Amino acid sequence: MKSMGATQEEYYRGVRMVRYDLVKELVLAMVGVGVLALLIAAVLSSPDVPPVTIATWAQQNPVDLVTTATNELAGATTSAVYGPPYNSVGPGQSFGPIAPQKWFGVRIPIDSANTFVIQPLQKASFSNTALGAALSTWQNATADQQTKWLDAYSKALANATVTDGGVAVATGDYGPLPVMMSNLVGIAQAGGLDGLLAINGRFYQTDYTQPLLFMGDGTYLAGLAQQAHLTGSQWGMMNETGQYPGQTWLWLYTMWYQVTPFNSPTGFLGFNSSNADLGVIILMTALTAALALVPFIPILRDIPRWIPIHRLIWRQYYAPRKGAARA
Repeated sequence: MKSMGATQEEYYRGVRMVRYDLVKELVLAMVGVGVLALLIAAVLSSPDVPPVTIATWAQQNPVDLVTTATNELAGATTSAVYGPPYNSVGPGQSFGPIAPQKWFGVRIPIDSANTFVIQPLQKASFSNTALGAALSTWQNATADQQTKWLDAYSKALANATVTDGGVAVATGDYGPLPVMMSNLVGIAQAGGLDGLLAINGRFYQTDYTQPLLFMGDGTYLAGLAQQAHLTGSQWGMMNETGQYPGQTWLWLYTMWYQVTPFNSPTGFLGFNSSNADLGVIILMTALTAALALVPFIPILRDIPRWIPIHRLIWRQYYAPRKGAARA
């Protein structure tokens, strides 16, 4: 009737009316949702876990910390060969001419051996003559001699034991490494290494890049991620810690990491597991652009006309009106 010129009074004639207070309804809804949220929070608590620190790593798995530090000195960790933005050792991820890591270069310079091992020990050696002597021996040794010590110590760490929080290995020619590593473990267990790696010269210490890179080079942090269902193979991008559901809207991103070529070392079309991050970004950018450009893409824009599902949904609107003139 309204479309035929009926007034509002005529349109609603005969319809029972009740008073409705929208503000009151909104307040009640907010109070109800607030009470429900508080009750659920009290029962289920928060899924968040305490932050992971180098101190807890050193206390719970000192062998892994020493093994990681030894690998840092040998230049055999992920961060040591990662490439930009931390160093120029590796080329970084690329796809043909698309190489954003290379484009932006080294913006956060980190020398893994010096940053994670040598420099913290130097700061701790001011009142520790034995440590100072060990560092001097290490730095004055030739590269070949350092390599021999590292190889021998790395092999011995495979059978290392933990005694009173310290790492013990079989007797061998390891040079100054045992003294250096025992001091590094002591500093880490006391929480000093967390502070030394987080110092950035600013008033507020909010840059945790260095501690995270150091922990990421070991197996301890990866083990915690596995337990919390946060690894890539566990769709970790969309998970909360534990088995709590997280950001479900991220399923479209993390899905690509589960399929070929992004989960394959060989892959195809230039994409593989080594450049999966860049590949997923390129793919999602292309899909987003395609979605935005649907009205301009021939054939794709014509699908609604060929398959008129919208007419089924809006069938009342498209239904022929009585008395309407026929074409």
